[in-house]
Amino acid sequence: MLIVYFSSATDNTHRFVQKLDLPNVRIPLTRVEEPLKINEPYVLITPTYGGGVSMTGENSRPVPPQVIRFLNDEHNRSFIRAVVAGGNSNFGSDFGLAGEIISKKCKVPYVYRFELMGNEEDVSILRGGLTQNAQALGLEPQEPVTSR
Repeated sequence: MLIVYFSSATDNTHRFVQKLDLPNVRIPLTRVEEPLKINEPYVLITPTYGGGVSMTGENSRPVPPQVIRFLNDEHNRSFIRAVVAGGNSNFGSDFGLAGEIISKKCKVPYVYRFELMGNEEDVSILRGGLTQNAQALGLEPQEPVTSR
């Protein structure tokens, strides 16, 4: 089972993913880095940006641009099986909004959300849920993991 994730320079999502102790690969932070190509089913984990739009009425772009770029590659998008989103509960109803948006656009289940870098309970729930439901989610590898 592969986890594909994006983490900003704060590394909150990175720290969460490392605690899952599952095979993972990170979406590049900058355009200078070579784009990531995925060749097997994966779960996407992403932070949510710009929360609080429902409270402020301002325009928001909750899905990080790096994740949008990654998913705009049809090949990469074809292997997504589920999405998990991080965020901040201070965002109110926008907490984890990136996961909702990706789920709808990619037609995959939004399986979990966690706050900031998650806690041990989040890690246990997500790891257990993914492991128990791997077959139902179609997370069985088909080809070698990744190429960059």
